[in-house]
Amino acid sequence: MCSSKTPLTLFPAIDLKDGECVRLVRGLMEEATVFNDNPAAQARAFQDAGFDYLHLVDLNGAFEGKPVNASAVDAILKEITIPAQLGGGIRDLATIEMWLTKGIARVIIGTAAVKDPDLVREACKRFPGQIAVGLDAKGGKVAVEGWAEVSDLTVLEMAKQFEDAGVAAIIYTDIDRDGVLEGLNLDSTVSLAEAISIPVIASGGLSTIDDIKALIAADCAGLEGAISGRALYDGRLDPAEAIALLKGAV
Repeated sequence: MCSSKTPLTLFPAIDLKDGECVRLVRGLMEEATVFNDNPAAQARAFQDAGFDYLHLVDLNGAFEGKPVNASAVDAILKEITIPAQLGGGIRDLATIEMWLTKGIARVIIGTAAVKDPDLVREACKRFPGQIAVGLDAKGGKVAVEGWAEVSDLTVLEMAKQFEDAGVAAIIYTDIDRDGVLEGLNLDSTVSLAEAISIPVIASGGLSTIDDIKALIAADCAGLEGAISGRALYDGRLDPAEAIALLKGAV
């Protein structure tokens, strides 16, 4: 294993559907559980709990290919002072610039990264350090269009295309584990992090403090951190304990 050099970040997830904060099961929109009808209040609660960075997803936007929950994101940005990254429905330079101008710290390109890799390269040139790529895997292959379509590319094949593009991070989601609290697919995540030079953020399945301990034990410099959703909302993961562990592991 490679050695860690910077503290890992735990990103609490706020997934937006119809203006509400929800969690899906394996990416299925019909399997949505509403956890808060006030996303801005939820964002503030995460900030007050001590988190350093938020992960936001416009779920409707991911399916429709354009921003849908913009008003909810705007409200979140007014409520917090910590940085936030945003994905979902971001498929052109104008939308990227719009969100960055509004105060989003890092934009996540998912479907467009697969269908239009040149967009990622151009965005990285225009907005260095502010572009991440979301690679969502179903059966090892990259899924797009809100996870509704599966491509022929593996996550590693896709990630390697952006090695020289200036991508700030790869968010790697195991769809089969997302929202079902079965634990991170850490083996695949670490393998990806060790195979590329771009920092990798793990997503999908984080459920308990043991997952945080496993993340730290992986001791891989290529890992930037992990995203947690349902485990935080239903109380399985204690924010203070998780944050303390991560900061104490440096």
